[in-house]
Amino acid sequence: MAPESLGFFARLWMGFILPWKLIFDGGLAARVALAADGQALPEPEPQPEPEPEPEVEVETTEAEAADEGPDPTPALQILAILQREGRFIDFLQEDVSGAGDADVGAAARVVHEGCKRALERYLSIEPVRSEAEGSRVTLEPGFDAARNTVTGNVVGEPPFNGELVHPGWRATALNLPTTTAGHDASILAPAEIEL
Repeated sequence: MAPESLGFFARLWMGFILPWKLIFDGGLAARVALAADGQALPEPEPQPEPEPEPEVEVETTEAEAADEGPDPTPALQILAILQREGRFIDFLQEDVSGAGDADVGAAARVVHEGCKRALERYLSIEPVRSEAEGSRVTLEPGFDAARNTVTGNVVGEPPFNGELVHPGWRATALNLPTTTAGHDASILAPAEIEL
């Protein structure tokens, strides 16, 4: 069954949230790449339900903690900064389905200004490709697939000739504030209580 077309507000929501999900969820990025290439997504294999194990408190060393995966603190810091500067999370959590386009546009302008200011302060960002959008580009054999996504009618082997739809973005520097001992990075915005 073909998916229905998404409404304006659903597309607006996805426009804000999808880039962040693609950055932090490699599995989602792979599925989007397959869908963008027109390939069918593989059916997930049913997973057997694991039997619950009794909880055991175990102390871990720093080396063991490093093996558990990447530290989410920088990603959470960026999200907290976007909330503080542009009320990013507030905007995304708001139900805008009943709001008029003018109201959503006015709110988006405030979010945009604050989030742009935050990115300029804490991240150095530059385009992946220097050509202007709409330029004709050639991808030679061995091109970096992490820097260039090929879409459309992809047939055969490189070189590929096509039109640059988006130059991409890459971070060249990250200047996040140093966290203090005991800082809980999962608190993206503290609750505000007015007295």
